[in-house]
Order: sequence, then C-alpha cells, then structure tokens
Amino acid sequence: MFFASIFFPPPVSLSLNIISVGMVVFAASLGYSEIKGKHMKYSKFWNFNSRSIKSAKTKEINISSKIGMLLFYTPSFFAGLASLWLCPFEDFRFRLLTSALTFHFFKRIFEVLFIHKYSGGMVLDSAIVVSLGYVITTTTMIYIQHLSRREELILDQPTIDLKFVGIILFCLGISGNFYHHYLLSRMRRNGEKEYKIPTGGLFDKVVCPHYLFELIEFWGIFFISQTLYAFCNAFWE
Repeated sequence: MFFASIFFPPPVSLSLNIISVGMVVFAASLGYSEIKGKHMKYSKFWNFNSRSIKSAKTKEINISSKIGMLLFYTPSFFAGLASLWLCPFEDFRFRLLTSALTFHFFKRIFEVLFIHKYSGGMVLDSAIVVSLGYVITTTTMIYIQHLSRREELILDQPTIDLKFVGIILFCLGISGNFYHHYLLSRMRRNGEKEYKIPTGGLFDKVVCPHYLFELIEFWGIFFISQTLYAFCNAFWE
C-alpha cells in the first residue's frame, strides 16, 4: 500500500486528533479571512499607520514589527531546544526533525535581528495568536514523531526511507530562502520605506523565490518526518 510505504502510522491519540483538527480549522479560517480582505494586524496588507488611531481608541496594544516577529519565533525555537534536551535517547530521525525545526526558527530569529528591515508595527494580540500557532504546530509535530517510535509501531515503519532526501531539500530550501531574504534586505537603505521591485537571484525567474524555497524547506521537513501531520503542514504552507 502506497500510504504505508511513505508514512508512519498515525498515533492513536484523542488529544492529538483534537489539536490537529483545531489547527486545520484555525489555518483555514485565517486563509478565508485573508481572501475576504480581513487581514491580521501584522500582515503586509494591514496599514499600521492608518489603523494606529483606531487601535488606540479600542485600547489595542501596538508593538514594533521587530518585537512582534521575535515573539512569533522565539517560543518555537526554545520548544525545539527543550525537546532535544528532554529526549536525548530518541532515534536519528527524531533528532534530525527536531534539529531541523529548531534551526528553522533560529534562522528566522537571526534574520529578524540582523537581516530584515522593518518600518511598521503590529497589534500584540495578533502576534500572540501567530506565536501560539507556531509553537503548537512545532511541538505537535515533534510529539507525533516521538509517538511514531513507540515499541508497538517499530514494525510499521515506512518501507521507503525519505529522510536523506529530506535533508537535501531542507538544506536547499533554508539556504535559498536566507539568500533571497538577504537580497531583499539590501534593496532598502536606512530610512527608506517605498516599495522596490526585487532583482537578483531568482527574482527575475520566479515571483517570490523566498517563498518557493520556504516551501521546499517544509517539504524537506516532511520527508525527514514522514508523518501525516508533517505532510499536512507542508501541504498547507
């Protein structure tokens, strides 16, 4: 059976099923809201300056984009580190997945601190929602990987091992994403806020090469994990 040759058997866990369904509904609702023009209050399409007065009237807390982005990624980074520390005797695939997720968020934090240039802001409530979404997705993916190695499931491992293909895709994706983020950061000088058409790298070939490489990165994470949850996460990305 093709499914059994690619995926680990889904763990039987009511709590995980509830979390998984909840995350799908949450992600679908966010996507529908963006399509309908109701953007989250950190989106590039959300006009921070024009909404700041309205936010003040409704007692919303505004924070800088840099602080908000750090709030997005830092909890998930520490969740990955904690998983590596708390589960030192797991198998190679588990450590590989956890290391990839941890490095993914480390790279994002590094970009926030040293690469990206921000000119706007966001609402604290939106930053907390996104941060919770990231950390729940990350910890759930790690926990499912842990459960997939339970004794009774060892004989049901995928017959096709994709983790080394996943390593290649992950490295390609994260390096390509970082490179194109660096190119974007070089387009604006200090104090500049106007939009410029990106050039260099694959910007002349692909509309958003940084997003393309991020997709490749998440498909690499799925190939490393080979769980249904990681597949759904890559597919949604």
